[in-house]
Amino acid sequence: MNGGELGIERFRTYLLLLARMQLAPGWRAQVDPSDLVQQTLLEAHERQAQFQGDTAQVMAWLRKSLAHNLVDRIRALGRAKRDVRREVSLAAIERSSAGLGELLAAQIPAPSERAMRNEELLRLADAIAQLGDAQREAIVLHHLQGCTLAETARALGRSEPAVAGLLHRGLRNLRESMA
Repeated sequence: MNGGELGIERFRTYLLLLARMQLAPGWRAQVDPSDLVQQTLLEAHERQAQFQGDTAQVMAWLRKSLAHNLVDRIRALGRAKRDVRREVSLAAIERSSAGLGELLAAQIPAPSERAMRNEELLRLADAIAQLGDAQREAIVLHHLQGCTLAETARALGRSEPAVAGLLHRGLRNLRESMA
């Protein structure tokens, strides 16, 4: 696919989900994931003529750009200029992307199957974006960020049974959307 055919807009919900996954709750009041994604897509649009690659390469390129934009935004806030522990690394974005993939099928070796998996990742990100806020946050925290049920309940300010219900309904809705 050449630069003019990237169709970068279709990656918006995927990038938004990754940005949400990387922002610690303390940063969410100061950094809007939608702004980061908009900046990333704008930069990609400006540079797309310089890029050639398949969907997987475009996704990797966008993840790297998102990670850089997130680090830059956090640095600009002035609080984490020298605290390396607070910086979001490209590796963290890659782990988040891998977490999305774990909700889909296991390892898929063939190139055509990898391409199909990338398309499924995009569909999954779209489906997660369509969930209600509480279900989406519960799924992101528990299944994608690896928080325990108790940690997820604390982060959402809800009881564990309430969060278990959110997770159950959210996963059921995802299965229906992906069917």
